[in-house]
Amino acid sequence: MATETGLESLVDQQISVITNDGRNIVGVLKGFDQATNLILDESHERVYSTKEGVQQIVLGLYIIRGDNISIIGELDEELDSQLDFSELRAHPLKPVIH
Repeated sequence: MATETGLESLVDQQISVITNDGRNIVGVLKGFDQATNLILDESHERVYSTKEGVQQIVLGLYIIRGDNISIIGELDEELDSQLDFSELRAHPLKPVIH
């Protein structure tokens, strides 16, 4: 069954999701439905700060409601593994206002 979301090609791959409330959640896409609700496995949230490195909070198996998703993107695992998150500084993301 084909869907219009184009997410089929990302199943079992590492993705990054930016939520409407400004969270960045990274994990392996295990499934989704017609409302773009996502099931992520091995997931964690990346919390950015200008004062200290990026915190990575382990979430494990995680469901994100489709109406709270702002952006879904592929993650280049090779490039991502080369980043030193303890040295990264960035402003936290702000909520998306529609």
